[in-house]
Amino acid sequence: MAFRTLDDIGEVRGKRILVRADLNVPMQNGAVSDDTRLRAAMPTIAELADKGAVVLVLSHFGRPKGGRDPSMSLKPAADALGGVLGRPVTLIDDCQGAEAEADVKALQPGQVAVLENTRFHAGEEKNDPALVEAMAKLGDLYVNDAFSAAHRAHASTEGLAHKLPAFAGRSMQAELEALQKALGEPERPVAAVVGGAKVSSKLDVLTNLVARVDHLIIGGGMANTFLAARGVDVGKSLCEHDLKDTALGILDKADAAGCTVHLPYDVVVAKEFKANAANRTVNVHEVAADEMILDVGPAAVEALGDALKNCRTLVWNGPMGAFEMTPFDTATVALAKIAAALTEAGQLVSVAGGGDTVAALNHAGVADKFSFVSTAGGAFLEWMEGKALPGVEALQR
Repeated sequence: MAFRTLDDIGEVRGKRILVRADLNVPMQNGAVSDDTRLRAAMPTIAELADKGAVVLVLSHFGRPKGGRDPSMSLKPAADALGGVLGRPVTLIDDCQGAEAEADVKALQPGQVAVLENTRFHAGEEKNDPALVEAMAKLGDLYVNDAFSAAHRAHASTEGLAHKLPAFAGRSMQAELEALQKALGEPERPVAAVVGGAKVSSKLDVLTNLVARVDHLIIGGGMANTFLAARGVDVGKSLCEHDLKDTALGILDKADAAGCTVHLPYDVVVAKEFKANAANRTVNVHEVAADEMILDVGPAAVEALGDALKNCRTLVWNGPMGAFEMTPFDTATVALAKIAAALTEAGQLVSVAGGGDTVAALNHAGVADKFSFVSTAGGAFLEWMEGKALPGVEALQR
């Protein structure tokens, strides 16, 4: 995948650069409660401002349904961004129109401004050419630094890339380079860990991966559906019994592609779905009718660790068990620590993504030890499904 980065942008002093970032941050009592996305946007914004560009940050926030909603203003995010950058950030009251154009013209080289919520306009989500045209009047160049919104073909994520010279920001560049290493041109053997509650939510992911990886490790509630498809009685475990045939079809595709599917052969079971519930570790064929599988067992984790030691690349999405509750976080934490140690030893390129995954790796204390952890949710999942991402496609040379 060939795309232009900030290294290809040339002289920017005095130029107005529209930077599509993701300022759709969590809020509590009117203030930003998690600045992870703001920190991700900082390198691109700071680099351009330091070089004398007028940096105009575009973003959506919430779902205002195509009209102005003061509760979804980007003002708190703009203020917090200023704190992260260590420089003043002004808010311009619109992302298009004559007043916005006048406000932009008043900015000096090196200044940073956030343009108000792109979704205050119905044309944003419709990728309306008229809105794209109006936004483009504000800038000379366009930089997309919001991989997390790249699966949407909206005016600010895709339309502008066709209207102005377009480049990938540093965060987008890091994301795309990591994904290329993970599934584009990976060093083999490649393993994928896919966990989560339901097979139905990750059917496309599983179908795509069995043709792309050498080892597919299935955990979480979805492993129960595969076990049931193979004739295992999973008791009261979360299980999509109506998808047994689908699960068998995926296993058949894996066999045909030479992909080894790893399902747990020992599991941790309990009669109640709650933290510190009385539990026992059993072979998968010994789950009682009134028990539910809540985690992968230690013998399976050890075997999975051995499998990872023979791999060179790992893609991870989803936990191995009910990791939010002790002691059912044990397998997720143990396997994550094995992957982290292999990464630190230079034996493994590890790329992880998805909301639950980031939370699980943070819980295990190893998020900073993986090669790359994507904070994108939907975009990361669609990439794992093998789908083209409009915001990325538009950046290709």
